[in-house]
Amino acid sequence: MQPPAGLLSAGGFHFHGAFMLAILILAAGRSSRMGEDDKLLQVVDGAPLVATMVARARASGSPVYAALPPDRPARWQALSNSGAVLVNVPDAAKGMGHSIAGGVAALPDGIGAVMILPADMPEITSADIATLCTAWEDAPQDGLLRATSQDGKPGHPVIFPRRCFEDLKALSEDQGARSVLSGEKPHLVALPDRHALTDLDTPEDWHAWRAAQELR
Repeated sequence: MQPPAGLLSAGGFHFHGAFMLAILILAAGRSSRMGEDDKLLQVVDGAPLVATMVARARASGSPVYAALPPDRPARWQALSNSGAVLVNVPDAAKGMGHSIAGGVAALPDGIGAVMILPADMPEITSADIATLCTAWEDAPQDGLLRATSQDGKPGHPVIFPRRCFEDLKALSEDQGARSVLSGEKPHLVALPDRHALTDLDTPEDWHAWRAAQELR
């Protein structure tokens, strides 16, 4: 099977049988708790966070899709040469469910599972993403995988098999994929420290996180 047109990577694509794993970066949120700043444009590893997260996902070799709102041109510009497929989510302001639904609806045939990764999680590394990709290849084909902190607390990313796609495309409002996760028994994949739990929503979050990084 050939990768979707226009998707190139230095790594190898991840397959489970005949199906490919895709990564969906959720980058359509309002960033409303950041005041005048956009959290996804904060500089991490020398680039806007949204571009850094796409680059880390691309390093895995999987095709990458980024769900974006129509009213944030700076985010679109940051990803203009990223190699990701950019997905416009016209109703993104209504909540994360709409971003997930729009992103999953954009996936082509041949995608057997999707890793959903919020873009505001700067501690998720390329190595973490690779760990999840490898775990997916080794798991049952219809299995659902969820990242946890090192001590086992469930977080993100989450890998949803194709059997969940119709439910994901039906999501709305701001509850994310909780309704799809309900009743599932995911295979848990531990990531280092609190990588799977750290998301940054406010200026205070960012200040504390940067201060902690300087101490490492």
